[in-house]
Amino acid sequence: MDPSDSNSAAGGKTQNVSVPPVEGVAGGGTSYGWVDGGLRGTNIGAGVIDPTKVHSDDLLHVWSMPSTANVSQQEAPRPLEKVNLLAARNERESFQIALRPKVSWATSGIAGSVQIQCTDLCSSSGDRLVVGQSITLRRVVPILGVPDALVPIDPLSPQISIQPGETAAVWVSVNVPCGQPPGLYEGEIFITAVKTELDSRTESLPKSEKCRLYRELRSCLDLTGPRDYSSPEEMVQRLTSASTVLRRVLDNPALQDCQENNGFGDMMDEDVINNISVRLKLSLTVWDFTLPVTPSLPAVFGISETVIEDRFCLEHGTEGWYSALDHHFRWLLQYRISPFFCRWGDSMRILAYTCPWPVF
Repeated sequence: MDPSDSNSAAGGKTQNVSVPPVEGVAGGGTSYGWVDGGLRGTNIGAGVIDPTKVHSDDLLHVWSMPSTANVSQQEAPRPLEKVNLLAARNERESFQIALRPKVSWATSGIAGSVQIQCTDLCSSSGDRLVVGQSITLRRVVPILGVPDALVPIDPLSPQISIQPGETAAVWVSVNVPCGQPPGLYEGEIFITAVKTELDSRTESLPKSEKCRLYRELRSCLDLTGPRDYSSPEEMVQRLTSASTVLRRVLDNPALQDCQENNGFGDMMDEDVINNISVRLKLSLTVWDFTLPVTPSLPAVFGISETVIEDRFCLEHGTEGWYSALDHHFRWLLQYRISPFFCRWGDSMRILAYTCPWPVF
């Protein structure tokens, strides 16, 4: 990552960075409505916050971290910077996106939900790295307070929940295929505060209102159904009545958002991304060489046969023993580590490298 190349959010907004309160001091990080200092001087008033009406930069801190960093739950916010990656073909590069709420915008116990959308990485020649294939998102889940497990994020519903007073991390991996043309690839990641599923259900129509809309639409269908009209005036009268019913349905307060956007739901989604999201620019330089699929040099690294026997309670040379050993060696190959482990003599002398698979 290039620290000299800082990236501002959409609309010229910059991240307002402040050190979060220490957990347990002055109630920081535990109560509803907790504020991380990021809203000082903003025009957000008290009450329930609608994340679709407020820029996400006013609701949460967003910054990038390298893959070598352990992002703890009390990690302090940093300036948002553009992410620059370098990779060869057949190589994987990763980085992290850290998120920390400035205020709670959900009515439930969490601070809120965050949607993370990534565009394809495209080069000037039209080549691209596709999201879901070459680009994957995973949630970093702490185990006993330590960042550990990587849980895949569904690309069709890329939302995560964040807790008040805690920093969450998303692990972004870019896998460069062997046949990928070299060059500079660029894209963006959009981080947007959204309503939680519970809040969305709360805003849904009550049953009585749904029944009323159903009856009106049903009567409209009856008015326009096929039938023999006694005169043209009767047909005009029934169509006029149907038009009146439909207009009354469209004027329902529950459809107000659709009225404000002229019914273009897809355009509304695009406007939300462009207007209220925090935008993280991402660039990847693919070098003009390919890493080997298998290691070319033996490594003094391996898995002891006795460890396999003791850990899995398997007898040496059995089918289950070979299956467990095969599983471990294939895992090593994914990280370009030689599966050929060494046998040791006295004084750490290497006697020989042996093949873990039997000869058939």
